[in-house]
Amino acid sequence: MTKLLFCILIVLHASITRAFAAHTLSTNQTLRHNETIISPQETFELGFFSPGNSLNIYVGIWYKKISLRTVVWVANRNTPLTDTSVELTLTLQGVLIIRNTTTGSIIWYSTNSSLTSVMNPVGQLLDTGNFIVSEEGDMINPIWQSFDFLTDTLLPGVKLGWNLVTGKERHLTSWKSNDDPAFGEFSYSIDKNGYPQSIIKEGQNITFRGGPWNGLTYTGSPNLKPNRYYNYTFVLNQREIYYQYNLVDPSVFTRLVIQPSGRLERLLWIDSKKEWSVYFSRLTDRCDEYDVCGSFGSCNINKPPICECLKGFEPTSPDHWRITDWSQGCRHTTPLDCNPAEGFNKYSNLKLPDTRESWYNQTMTLTECKKMCKTNCSCTAYTHSNISGPGSGCLLWFGNLTDIRMFTQNGDTIYIRLSASELDSKSSWSRVRVIIPMAFAFLVIIVSICIFYRFNKMKQQQHGRAGNESRNDPENTSVGEDIELPQFGLAKATNNFSINGKLGEGGFGPVYKGVLENGQEIAVKRLGVTSAQGLPEFKNEVILISKLQHRNLVKLLGCCIDGVEKMLIYEFMSNKGLDSFIFDKTREELLDWPTRYHILNGIARGLLYLHQDSRLRIIHRDLKVSNILLDKDMNPKISDFGMAKTFGGSQIEGKTNKVVGTYGYMAPEYAGDGIFSIKSDVYSFGVLVLEIVSGEKNRGFINREHYNNLIGHAWILHNEDKSLQLVAKCLGKTINISQVLRSIHVGLLCVQRHPEDRPTMTSVIMMLASEGPLPLPKEPGFYVGNMKQKAIQSSSSNGTSSNNELSISMLQGR
Repeated sequence: MTKLLFCILIVLHASITRAFAAHTLSTNQTLRHNETIISPQETFELGFFSPGNSLNIYVGIWYKKISLRTVVWVANRNTPLTDTSVELTLTLQGVLIIRNTTTGSIIWYSTNSSLTSVMNPVGQLLDTGNFIVSEEGDMINPIWQSFDFLTDTLLPGVKLGWNLVTGKERHLTSWKSNDDPAFGEFSYSIDKNGYPQSIIKEGQNITFRGGPWNGLTYTGSPNLKPNRYYNYTFVLNQREIYYQYNLVDPSVFTRLVIQPSGRLERLLWIDSKKEWSVYFSRLTDRCDEYDVCGSFGSCNINKPPICECLKGFEPTSPDHWRITDWSQGCRHTTPLDCNPAEGFNKYSNLKLPDTRESWYNQTMTLTECKKMCKTNCSCTAYTHSNISGPGSGCLLWFGNLTDIRMFTQNGDTIYIRLSASELDSKSSWSRVRVIIPMAFAFLVIIVSICIFYRFNKMKQQQHGRAGNESRNDPENTSVGEDIELPQFGLAKATNNFSINGKLGEGGFGPVYKGVLENGQEIAVKRLGVTSAQGLPEFKNEVILISKLQHRNLVKLLGCCIDGVEKMLIYEFMSNKGLDSFIFDKTREELLDWPTRYHILNGIARGLLYLHQDSRLRIIHRDLKVSNILLDKDMNPKISDFGMAKTFGGSQIEGKTNKVVGTYGYMAPEYAGDGIFSIKSDVYSFGVLVLEIVSGEKNRGFINREHYNNLIGHAWILHNEDKSLQLVAKCLGKTINISQVLRSIHVGLLCVQRHPEDRPTMTSVIMMLASEGPLPLPKEPGFYVGNMKQKAIQSSSSNGTSSNNELSISMLQGR
């Protein structure tokens, strides 16, 4: 009897051992501390382990055939176990659970989105290293799989990237240390913003950028070539974006690992040495560090100093550049002004710039790509998106070009936008063709200045005392030292500033229409006697706008100072201000949706030029509908730079005790604390977008249901999927629904409460032009309107009030 019992026990023990020597885990089994599951070909093993010198216990997967335990996946990486009273089980819902058997507490569990019973769920460890949970017999459609929750290791056959249908992403995250598999500081992923590219991040900061895939390799890794160990591919379509490698020789063990130090390493197992050998590593030299040389700078590790400006560019701060501080980067030697003569220079053997603010099309030719970039003043560069074969596709950049490095060979080619004077000429005649028009234009300017000067001198001699007062005016002398614009009398041109020629009035003062002797129509802004603005604002506008040239900025023709009289002369905008259309119930129908969308994009391009493409970084600080003028073709022009501020170098933010601007358009951080930046202008642009779409003023709009202003109303409609209710009724059937919804979405992204959440104008232009997914907007700032009792007193429940919208210039920031 004793012998029989002993034999039964041996058989039971053997059956338990075989159960876990197999590759499955069913709902009636429990995996304990000293038990493991082994894949069919004994390639991988799953069980409980303790890493390095740690006493903590985790569930993980490691190589079975390698003598040195090498863990490739960890389940409970952030919730370690501290004793061996543990078990891994599978529920009837197909959920894996790690439980402390002493306390009964659940330490970790897998996910099952359906959380419904499935038919006979089973866990299986595959020879790929993937542990899947599926219905018995259906391994193709797993309920859950470890490959969807990568740790620090990418194994052969695994897709690193995005499933655009489900929104699921796979990326690597480093261990905290060699003894602690908890989430570390570094991650390796595919960034799908703009044209997809591989990046390494430390927290939220990029430390290394492998660059976009060019059809053969990552542009930051030109030496990554086919080899006898593995092949690789990159897939980009409407359903998926991912990188993947597969073994050529199945007997080879290789893995891609993001180390706790942040280094990305390709490792090969050398069985004769019983160790992992580094096959290649990213972040090998200083030029591999992200954005070492700043905008439009290139890094060359073989040419000290390693940073230099690209041809056609110069250091933004020569003093900093000389002491090897390259953070402020480079700028165009000759600033761009959206001139048709601008063109592109070819740069070869380099790592393509950061593509997070880029646009791409996989079917366009290079010629079509160039044409598209040429016609968009915000486009700074273009190239093929795929260089394999004869080359195909189009990749466009908008804004600054960053993180460029030079290679001795095998690098990529890019075509960068430059002014006509900086373009490479193919012949002496092409140089002559550029020089002759420039010389002629210079001669015309000199002659014009002489004529104006002569005319002014004669006028001052005729006026006698008035001229002497003007010449002796110390304020006049101050302005004259700062500007280089012609000054001329305007009484005759404006018929002595006749009331019949008055176009309107703003914070600066009244604006009159005038006609010069040559028949040219002009607009004259005359500083009002009671104006809150004075000489500082006058000087600021003249000095700033005289240096700006862009099709979406109003053009300053000259200025006139005569004693206390101060006037600015602009090109005449026959359609006046945008507000005279969208807020006028009798004229609003004249602006259909295509025209409004054209205006919206033009404002965005003008603002991008101020923030990024002009020689100075300029913050407008008073962007509003009435400061958008329209020419005869309904092209928008940003005007009124009296309150603008300039930033130099890498400065991106300022603070003032004198808050200026207009209620309804001011960003929260600016109105409350006097902090202004390009993001405060972005906020104002967001308000503009919502006003252009709705035909309503943000300040003065009150909704009867929730008593919010226009921003709050748009926010609520967006969250309820009712954004089309925001659209002005006069637009009728002219709207393009996708454009309208996208514009509202972008507007809400621009008015988010926190400035760091708002996009740059480069991103805004890209989002408006593309058709891809947009980030979800967060709660906007200043979206709560008047209180209920105030709303009841309003004469309109969904209309605008007649509030004065003159610019504010004396509000003290807290």
